[in-house]
Amino acid sequence: MMPAWWAEPTAGEIVWCHFPDDIHPRPKPRPALVLAVFDDDAPQFHVRVAYGTSQRTTTLHRGEFSILRERNPSAYEAAGLSYDTKFDLKQTVDLPYTTDWFSVPPAAPHGQVPKLGTLHPSLVRAVQAAFRAVAE
Repeated sequence: MMPAWWAEPTAGEIVWCHFPDDIHPRPKPRPALVLAVFDDDAPQFHVRVAYGTSQRTTTLHRGEFSILRERNPSAYEAAGLSYDTKFDLKQTVDLPYTTDWFSVPPAAPHGQVPKLGTLHPSLVRAVQAAFRAVAE
């Protein structure tokens, strides 16, 4: 069966992703931050996503930033997260935006699409710092 393509997301969306271990989708979906959308062969486009985890969210390493409920409730709510989450910009991957790699999150807050939420403007500096750290 051919995978279905989702409607094109935008950079800054947080999506429900089966982030791969090497080349295969993991069975357990997790939040991922859309960093870029490549639509050169639209309607079949790809996205670059950064890995998200709810593990050790207060211990940040080079290239990481976190969204914590207690520290920034507005950003946490906008992101649509269920747990404190950190994103690792050192762990990024380009994937086809299909049902093979993305799925509808629990409660489907934005309808039958993988979107959990959106990166809050208050986090732009943290994301920029993480990008700079990865580039160094």
